[in-house]
Amino acid sequence: MRRAGLHFLQIPGPSAVPDRILKAISRQTIDHRGPDFAEVGLRALTGLKTIFKTSEHVVIYPASGTGAWEAALVNVLSPGDRVLMSETGHFATLWKTIAEKLGLKAEFIAGDWRGGADPDLIEARLSEDTEHKIKAVCVVHNETSTGSVSPIAAVRKAIDAANHPALLMVDTISGLASLDYRHDEWGVDVTISGSQKGLMLPPGLSFNAISAKAMAANKSAKLQRSYWDWADMVGPNEKGYFPYTPSTNLLYGLNEAVDMLHEEGLGNVFARHARHGKATRAAVRAWGLDVLCAKQGQESGVLTAVVMPEGHSADNFRSVTLQHFNISLGNGLSKVADKVFRIGHLGDFNDLMLLATLAGVEMGLKRANIPHNAGGVSAAMELLHQVDQSQVQAE
Repeated sequence: MRRAGLHFLQIPGPSAVPDRILKAISRQTIDHRGPDFAEVGLRALTGLKTIFKTSEHVVIYPASGTGAWEAALVNVLSPGDRVLMSETGHFATLWKTIAEKLGLKAEFIAGDWRGGADPDLIEARLSEDTEHKIKAVCVVHNETSTGSVSPIAAVRKAIDAANHPALLMVDTISGLASLDYRHDEWGVDVTISGSQKGLMLPPGLSFNAISAKAMAANKSAKLQRSYWDWADMVGPNEKGYFPYTPSTNLLYGLNEAVDMLHEEGLGNVFARHARHGKATRAAVRAWGLDVLCAKQGQESGVLTAVVMPEGHSADNFRSVTLQHFNISLGNGLSKVADKVFRIGHLGDFNDLMLLATLAGVEMGLKRANIPHNAGGVSAAMELLHQVDQSQVQAE
């Protein structure tokens, strides 16, 4: 049976794709070796630098973010190298698993999944490593499973304070183009991201932004690589081409997305996401529920993970809400499976869409007989009035 109205895709990515980007993607494919493609490729590669805020190389893979994780590791490390990682949630854990499968020795700084990476713990561990056996520090910027943000600039300061030469590698797959991110200024060596979150594209593109130090490490790294090798990318990229067939139509969409972000102003984009995160957390607390991220100042503007009352199934709640109100919410992953649900508020998203989303959640809570207080939508609306969009800074 047909369902009237829009489906609300409120998972923390893939995010809904705006019409402008869909239209761009629908253009006819062209010869990726021909002269017309060079303009498309160069525009994508240079445009991405403005989003990562880097003057160094950015490479684009026709792959998911998982591919970019692997690319980051194999391009700078050798078999048996030690990497230091922080247990911020499900995706930090998956990245650690990939490192181990590649033959690296991954060391986890334990976490409770309720906040970002702790720079003090990172500094303390690096200070102990007087022989500099740790070759890289790997941190998830925006942990999509928990709604927590790691302070990347502070992590860089921690590495420097320990006087340690380890590379800093950051996953901002769900943070880029939604949260403030500064590859060069924060001293990141490799930044990993993907197309399907703040960039508002379908899944299918992933990226590595690369510092000069990381590019130098590529020359001596011994992990096996072919498809992922930065060295094969750099030459063709200088002229706007790729060493193998690129995702041409997604590059059309990427160029449109970069234009849209700059038309709004990156500062405005970041402020909008922060504001929507605050409003969502106001709604959750008005409902009498807990936000999974417990560290003030580290809450995400991309998504909010909500803890279910004891004895109630998050997955059943999500199923009821989808069935009755045509809204998709994110599920809990691994350690928090069936214990939390996640509200995505990222991408091409405005106040009215947020309030409709929160209304769907509140109606779902009632329909699924989840203990809660009414008034979450009103609390969010009040906060949106208090923090007006006109107060945000332009790019």
